Amino acid sequence: MKKLLKGGRVINPATHTDDVLDVLIENGRVVAIEKNIAATQVDEVITLTPKHWVVPGLVDVHVHFRDPGSPDKENTESGAAAAIAGGFTTVCVMPNTSPVIDSTPMVQYILNAAKSTGIQIFPIAAVTRGLEGQEMTSIGTLLANGAVGFSDDGKPIASANMMRKALEYSKMFDVPIVCHAEDCSLFGHGVMHEGYYSTLLGLPGIPSVAESVIVARDIELVRFTGGKVHFAHISSKESVALIRKAKAEGLPITAETTPHYLSLTDACCQGYDPDFKMNGPLRADSDQAALLKAVADGTIDVIATDHAPHTPDEKSMAFDGAPNGVIGLETSLGVILTHLHHTQRISPTEIVRLMSTRPAELFKLKESGNLAVGQRADITVIDPDLSWTVDPSQFKSKSRNSPFKGHTLTGKAVLTVANGECLYQHPALEQSLALA
Repeated sequence: MKKLLKGGRVINPATHTDDVLDVLIENGRVVAIEKNIAATQVDEVITLTPKHWVVPGLVDVHVHFRDPGSPDKENTESGAAAAIAGGFTTVCVMPNTSPVIDSTPMVQYILNAAKSTGIQIFPIAAVTRGLEGQEMTSIGTLLANGAVGFSDDGKPIASANMMRKALEYSKMFDVPIVCHAEDCSLFGHGVMHEGYYSTLLGLPGIPSVAESVIVARDIELVRFTGGKVHFAHISSKESVALIRKAKAEGLPITAETTPHYLSLTDACCQGYDPDFKMNGPLRADSDQAALLKAVADGTIDVIATDHAPHTPDEKSMAFDGAPNGVIGLETSLGVILTHLHHTQRISPTEIVRLMSTRPAELFKLKESGNLAVGQRADITVIDPDLSWTVDPSQFKSKSRNSPFKGHTLTGKAVLTVANGECLYQHPALEQSLALA
């Protein structure tokens, strides 16, 4: 089967491409990217316009599909459907499931569950057995069987000695340890950022230092061991400053932040809505400003959703009793386009780099993040000007806990192609082509 995406703006940071080009797909792979490819002997032609961005399929290296263990919240099928609707063709699932992804059978379970979804789903396995922080998993064996990284996400690795050992293994196998940076003794019983609004609302706070003290510790351990660390869901200006300095020294450190930290602050918690409760918490205006600068200057390498589904019953509890976490796969691109592209903070190429090319590079996802001849045809078509209102009742995800409900966003994925198959097409694409 041959498909032709004709006339869109192809943006690919990996090849420094930004031009109006045609993309020819055959048997699930890209076979040509050129101007004016003839539509003869092509089974399907999707005619685009120069306003449409044609980019390598989006990559999210930090999601929770709750599979196995909590199918009422999400499962692989519904999580993949949410990813596809959001323009993602590759995701990495975190190990804090039940049972934990800490063994070869569990890694194989994830890979087998992914086969029917149409997209690429890779497991990030646990650093320690059961996420208990006591005994290290068989990192080499898990890596050989399909894990692409290691993390105790959801829990910090409290022991500096255990983190040292994990980083020594990361150096040996050239694989990142994904750090959930949190000092539980400082976190305490906090439920939101410690500051003006936590005092105003009478809620126990989580100080920024609960995150940055672990960032500082692990930077020193990277300096000592030479291992690789990837800091997950960075939220504070203090952490940003530490990471920027460490990267300037050439240490093998990378970091991610989320769409919600780049667009929301702790002021959003004033209504006591648990859909604004996550860990790390939404922080102050100054933290958001630091994160926006860090994204623009390259201190932050990756934008990831930390997609964390919960049932409506769980999220309808009082703010201090509700679980942490928000979903984000179906809103991520729209939030980033609205708050970073349309505000002219970063270029389209940088958005693609942050949401596709760079995460694929960091986790060695060789068939992701690069729209080039010979590559697997994982492609996202984006209409950066499409205005839409977030309605969680229409989500493909099983869960509804979005902090962006009711927000009007500008920009959306309108076509998701994975392995050459068109898995999602937004009605707006057909309408825009009809008008054109």
